[in-house]
Amino acid sequence: MSKLNLYDYVETIADFPKKGILFRDISPLLEDNLAYNALISKMISYVKNYKIDVVAGLDARGFLFSTLLAYKLKIGSLMIRKPNKLPGNLLKQTYSLEYADSTLSLQKNRIIKNKNVLIVDDLLATGGTLKCAENLIDKAGGHARLSIVAIELLSLKGRLKLNSDVFSILQYD
Repeated sequence: MSKLNLYDYVETIADFPKKGILFRDISPLLEDNLAYNALISKMISYVKNYKIDVVAGLDARGFLFSTLLAYKLKIGSLMIRKPNKLPGNLLKQTYSLEYADSTLSLQKNRIIKNKNVLIVDDLLATGGTLKCAENLIDKAGGHARLSIVAIELLSLKGRLKLNSDVFSILQYD
């Protein structure tokens, strides 16, 4: 079997979600079993270099990867979500995206104190979302050790904002 080029499974959509944005759509990658498995395998092979206790998936596309990684690593998974998606007492933080502001939440009763956390999302652009997740994990007493994304937009230099190590599978300028 020839080696898959995962870039072939990402569509570029102009002017979405607003004019001037080039959206990298991973839907074709998710539809193809071989491509999806190749992506997850690359993530797993990198994570094995770290001692990770729990995987944090970011709402919503980060969930597409985080639970699979947690399952394969035989560890737990937690959700960091957008407003009004989690019940109970929450830690909340607002952050800036490249085209808007948003808020993320983490349930206060998640037991991550002194645990090494892997943060997973689909995209790293300006770094606002991942930085917000790092801050929430810190507030809960955890340690954001590694952030893994399917796609990184290098020209936006988002990784420079992060304290965790960063690994991206696909990179675009």
